[in-house]
Amino acid sequence: MTPEIDKSRSATSPGEMEKNSDRLYSGHGPCALYVKLWCPWCVDAIRWMKAHGMEFELVDVEADRAGMARMRTISGQSLTPTLEMADGAVLADFDTGQLHRFLAERKA
Repeated sequence: MTPEIDKSRSATSPGEMEKNSDRLYSGHGPCALYVKLWCPWCVDAIRWMKAHGMEFELVDVEADRAGMARMRTISGQSLTPTLEMADGAVLADFDTGQLHRFLAERKA
């Protein structure tokens, strides 16, 4: 099963990538989940969030250069999954146990 990707965010040029890398995700949910679709931790995070009824924008950082740039800016690294909350809080390179604790602490 391949998760649905928001291809409208894909940058086509370095200038466009630079222009978009400083903005938050598009707001299609209370958070953005930056993933690499082949990553088992990403697949687990997607499944966990869907199973818990969470709304989120899925950003495939390998297909979306602006998404990768944004993820690096907010987390300081390129590991996935990375979660960005609407208030700017970030959880990077996590498993579902860490995700659960992060969200429970935030009461999200």
